[in-house]
Amino acid sequence: MENVSSTEKLESIKSFQSTIRKTEKALAQMNQKSANITLITKRLNALQIGLAILETIWNQSQTPQHYTQTDFVEARNVLASLFPSIESIYAKSKEGSPQRTLLERRIKALQLAIQAIDDLSERNV
Repeated sequence: MENVSSTEKLESIKSFQSTIRKTEKALAQMNQKSANITLITKRLNALQIGLAILETIWNQSQTPQHYTQTDFVEARNVLASLFPSIESIYAKSKEGSPQRTLLERRIKALQLAIQAIDDLSERNV
């Protein structure tokens, strides 16, 4: 994995944590309304795996043991599927706005998680 600064690591971890909290709140609201939660549950799981793999790599520990290769592949696909909507919102955001900064960090965090999953997959082939 590319050299990532301490600042980028911290921002990426915080971005994932924030996104996970927001997704958990959305899931709770959808549960109360008896809405279909399949998609949001998959997204939440993918975000948790993305966070776990980044924390593991950056803390130089072993791969999170409770996830399978299939879990990583599915998480990678779900994380990659988030880019179009995030990039669309990013394109509409104002230059220098807090929202744009947040979206830049979220995009970077997702890219790093996907790269980490790809690196892990290559080692396990």
